[in-house]
Amino acid sequence: MSRNGSSDKPRLLRCAIYARKSTDEGLDKDFNSLDAQREASEAYIESQKHQGWICLPERYEDGGFSGATMQRPALTKLIEDIKAKRLDCVVVYKVDRLSRSLLDFTRLIDVFDTNGVTFVSITQQFQTTTSMGRLTLNVLLSFAQFEREMISERTRDKMAAARRKGKWVGGSPILGYDIGPEGSGLVVNTAEAKHVREIFGLYTELESLDKVLRELDRRGRTTKKWVTRKGRQRGGRRFSKSTLAHLLRHRYYVGNVRYRGKTYRAEHEAIVDRTVFAQAQRLLRRTSRPRHRRIRSGALLSGLLRCTACDALMTPTYTSKGSRRYRYYRCTNTEREGQDMCPQASVPRSLIERIVVGGVRAFGRGYDDDNQARTACRALDETWDGCPAEGRVTALRDVLSCVRYDARKESVMMQLSDDVELACPLQLPGRRDKRPPRAVTPRISRLMALAIDFERLLARGLVKDYAELARRGHVTRARITQIMNLLHLAPDIQERLLFLKPVSKGRAPITEHGLRDVIAQPGWEKQRQILGPLLPTQARPAAP
Repeated sequence: MSRNGSSDKPRLLRCAIYARKSTDEGLDKDFNSLDAQREASEAYIESQKHQGWICLPERYEDGGFSGATMQRPALTKLIEDIKAKRLDCVVVYKVDRLSRSLLDFTRLIDVFDTNGVTFVSITQQFQTTTSMGRLTLNVLLSFAQFEREMISERTRDKMAAARRKGKWVGGSPILGYDIGPEGSGLVVNTAEAKHVREIFGLYTELESLDKVLRELDRRGRTTKKWVTRKGRQRGGRRFSKSTLAHLLRHRYYVGNVRYRGKTYRAEHEAIVDRTVFAQAQRLLRRTSRPRHRRIRSGALLSGLLRCTACDALMTPTYTSKGSRRYRYYRCTNTEREGQDMCPQASVPRSLIERIVVGGVRAFGRGYDDDNQARTACRALDETWDGCPAEGRVTALRDVLSCVRYDARKESVMMQLSDDVELACPLQLPGRRDKRPPRAVTPRISRLMALAIDFERLLARGLVKDYAELARRGHVTRARITQIMNLLHLAPDIQERLLFLKPVSKGRAPITEHGLRDVIAQPGWEKQRQILGPLLPTQARPAAP
């Protein structure tokens, strides 16, 4: 005990050990690099036991993660525990185990200082609490970052030199070849090489990726099947249009490798005749389109539109006829695996985009101010006309989470926030005469309902005056006055107008313009005399 009665026992210091290894090689061994780092750190903490240091049992270890990034699960958990005040000190074997980036390390030290956590490297003695310790730390970290960049440059130079010599530099094996012992190169697989030549022959004969896909499915041909070093099965799947086109473009099959736009003679044996390969390339160039055209197309629904038939995304594409270009959305299953993979036809791009944007803007012009989805749609509607093309894509994604197209029902379903769904009809060109004309509510009935809704909004104080109604409805104040004048009709006339029978064709018997003289009549009886022969005797449908 000290003179003042206080204890001389040192303050308890909770220490967390962080370990990292850049690659996952050797992690499956009984004693690996992560275990060695932790053992050395535990021994150092034990040597400081007289200072009150204790080792926490929690293991913060990242195996197979580079020090150039902060996206590491154990590091993320460590930072969370630091902010939750669960530890007092972070111990590492070397500084570069925590990070090899000077900028990232500065951010980590700032997190440590903010939460009162010290940092210790057991092989490089310094104190982060002093200016000299910080200088030493920054110097060490600068060399760690320099070392990482030098390793990357040496690796790139070595791989470039190997490619120029035609050597196999690693990666997934390709159909027709096996990887030699210890990854020494490519060795021809006789059975698979026969299949590769078969595929090239089918393509040069049929001249269509879709037809080749159907034939390969019929013959049971699949992609390359192999086993990883960890014993996991890979490949062996049915071909898609992208994997088939990639195979047909592979220059390995004629004994070449490409590197930075140049072709070099490879060490492995060719398995496809050069004449057949050249013919296949001419066919691919004739039928393919540059991908950058799609990226710059500005398709509003790219990534949002889904096909209801197979629940797959619909991608923007186009076809050309002469100088004209026809743009549309097509199911990705059809795009990848052939036309027979999806029963749903493509949809014109301008048509469905107009339907979706119009539906969203119309929904935003409603008057339910408590609805978050409607508020977002209203903001889009107010800024849409002056928004640039690239801004429209972003604005639409902020409002919509998904759009589903159903060709069978000829409808589009839009999913908004707050679990709000909007359904809009979409009638494809050429199908207009296949259905009988649909009965619709007369326009005067819709205007009568609108006038009643406006009156209710004014009575509840949700809108201040006619000017605010006009501003929200994007119409003039005079137009609001014309609609509200319908309330000057007799109450029974208003009710009968509200429940007029739907009309399927021709002009409705009562129009807004024809009612203006009736509204000007001073008495309700006079209004009833004028409109009596035109109005139905039953205002509402009979109750069941």
